[in-house]
Amino acid sequence: MSTKPLPETTAHVRIIRQSWQHGLLEGEVHAGDYEWQFQWDFRQGELMVKPSQGRALIKEPLGRFLEQKDYQLEPGGDYAFTIRSEL
Repeated sequence: MSTKPLPETTAHVRIIRQSWQHGLLEGEVHAGDYEWQFQWDFRQGELMVKPSQGRALIKEPLGRFLEQKDYQLEPGGDYAFTIRSEL
């Protein structure tokens, strides 16, 4: 019995703006044919992703990535993470 490998998509994240004073991190993320802008209020733990098209696919994995890497992320930085689905 052969098992198919799980589909994967690489999401590319660019940090645009960061404000420790206001507790905000802003950026954009690209995965597959989708592109979103996000704003993360890390003090409140709230992540806003726009536009709404495809948002359900990226919001949870993006939130996990941001929480894991928060102190390592810098404006102008390019980062990537893997999503276990095909977008």
